Amino acid sequence: MKNSIRVIIVIGAYLVLFLPGCNKPGNTELSALEVKVDSVYSWLTNMQQANGLLLSSEGGRLVSLYDNALAAMAFTTYGDLDRAEKIFDFFTGRLESEFLKGPSGFGQMRTADGIPVDNSPHRWLGDNAWMLIALNNYHHAAQNTKYQSLETALTNWIISLQDADGGLWGGYAANGSRISKIAEGNLDAFNAIPNYTTFHQNLLTYFKNVRWDQTDKLLIAWAENPKYKYALDVHSWSYCTFEDFPTDVLSKASRFKTTQTSTITKNPISGYCFDEDRDVVWLEGTGQMAVAFIKAKRESEAQMYLKEMKKNLIKSASFPGSYALPYSANFGTSYGSDALWTGVDTNPAVSSTAWYLFGMLRFDPLALGYSKNIPAEDKFWTK
Repeated sequence: MKNSIRVIIVIGAYLVLFLPGCNKPGNTELSALEVKVDSVYSWLTNMQQANGLLLSSEGGRLVSLYDNALAAMAFTTYGDLDRAEKIFDFFTGRLESEFLKGPSGFGQMRTADGIPVDNSPHRWLGDNAWMLIALNNYHHAAQNTKYQSLETALTNWIISLQDADGGLWGGYAANGSRISKIAEGNLDAFNAIPNYTTFHQNLLTYFKNVRWDQTDKLLIAWAENPKYKYALDVHSWSYCTFEDFPTDVLSKASRFKTTQTSTITKNPISGYCFDEDRDVVWLEGTGQMAVAFIKAKRESEAQMYLKEMKKNLIKSASFPGSYALPYSANFGTSYGSDALWTGVDTNPAVSSTAWYLFGMLRFDPLALGYSKNIPAEDKFWTK
């Protein structure tokens, strides 16, 4: 997410989308730790296993669907299409045996060898939508339709979750019951499904009638719990998803801003929390805000938060010469009051590292699904 030079990088016969001002990966050193972007990307490539999957954290034991979608986009953005294809090959190979069984959808978590946790994990809308977003970006960059079967399966499943009010159920729990509607997952799906169709129009009706705070002009994450009414990712992703969404949503994210002492460096790190309890610097979410600031042409804010993230880079214990970010700078609670997991602030993690790379490479994963030519009368946020 740096510099103000427009560069379009053409790799072979395909075009990789970047935000205006993108830089060729790895040309400049990072000031804080003098770590090149290539050294951060190197960590991500080293995390990929022979089966194509990446564990969510160094030394961890679990594989996340969402994290692998992010990794696929980082590989695509860097021009390593073969690495992205290894991820898509794995999931394509599980369409019949896993995705289309039971309530359908891919499970959220699996073991290192690719077996779904407990053989029946939660099948979240949001995670599956991010895999579709990754496929959209890959197919655009590679200029092919190699994984059309996977794309079609994900598209049909997402659309099947739409309720009479226009909103999407959050997927299916391990016991087969439907998960309640979640603002974040509905945003992901709106972006992931291309064009503007009745599906999108009905989904906007849901956002307007159920999730829109007319007073604050913000999308609501948890209406029943005022303390956690708003969530950081709903702020950044609503701006990156909806055309002409007011940029002041990014200023209103100041309700999540915090400074905490880094567990690793013992230095203060400024960034954003998941929610308004502001007890932790969520590095992944801070990276999402940096991408949104670049989109909004608020360059100084983007660079400030990228620099803060940079300060918390960890030298890998497993892969010499490579660096990555933990999920959070310090220990605290996640969205809501539940405590985060052990190692969240000390173990290098895929999600935060991927969003840091997106920022440094000036790549917005939601940009491809942004322009849908939404009719003016349907843009309730502009009223």
